[in-house]
Amino acid sequence: MGFEEDYQAFLNIHIQERNGERLRRLQEGHNQAEILFLKQVWWPSFFHFQYLHPEYEIDDFKDGKRYLDFAYIRPAIRICFEVDGYGPHLKNISRWQFSDSLERQNQLVMDGWTVIRFSYDQVKEKPRRCQQVVQQVIGRWLGYELDQTTLSYAEKEVLRLAIQKGKTISPKEVEKYMKISDKTVKKLLSQLVEKKMLIPSSGIKRIRSYRLGDQVKHSIR
Repeated sequence: MGFEEDYQAFLNIHIQERNGERLRRLQEGHNQAEILFLKQVWWPSFFHFQYLHPEYEIDDFKDGKRYLDFAYIRPAIRICFEVDGYGPHLKNISRWQFSDSLERQNQLVMDGWTVIRFSYDQVKEKPRRCQQVVQQVIGRWLGYELDQTTLSYAEKEVLRLAIQKGKTISPKEVEKYMKISDKTVKKLLSQLVEKKMLIPSSGIKRIRSYRLGDQVKHSIR
C-alpha cells in the first residue's frame, strides 16, 4: 500500500483503541503539522508506522496528563518526536510558560525518553534532513538488531554505518570507517548488494555510493 492507505489504516487502529480524552486529543490534536511529518519524513524513511503512537498520553510531572505528538516505543526504547509550529501563541508565550515547557522536556529526559524536536518549517522545507535525523536516532538504538542476523561481523558494521548516517555511503567512507583495503570494501559491498541489503545509488560501471535496501528498512520494525 502507499502512504494514504497505510496512514488511514494507522489512524483508524489508534482511533478504535481509544476513548475519552485520549480519543479527543487524537481527533483534535493530530493536524496538518503531524500529518506532514508522517508524509514527508517518517514514511519515506521506513514505509510503515509500526511502533509509532500519535498523541501519546503520559503522566505529567505535575500529576496531570500530557500528550506527545509521536512516541516511538519498543523494548528499552522510548523516543518522543515533536513538531512545533511557529505562530502568535509562541510570540505571546509568558516567561512562566516558557520555563514550564523546558521543565516538561527535562522531565521526559529524566524519565528515560529521547526527545527529538522539529519545527514545522523544517519538516516542510527540509524533509530530507529531518529524515536523516530520524533514521540516525532510531538507527543508533536499532543497530544491535543486526546481531540477530547471520551476516558476518564486517557486513553488520557496514550496515550500521549506513543506518547511522541515514543516507548514502561511499566505498571510501566504508574503507575509512572499517580501516580495511579498498579491495575488501568492494567485496563486502558486492555481498550486501547480492543479499539486497544495499542498493547502488549512483554510478553504473563504477558505483560511487550505496543506500539501504528496502529489506533493511522493513526489518527495522
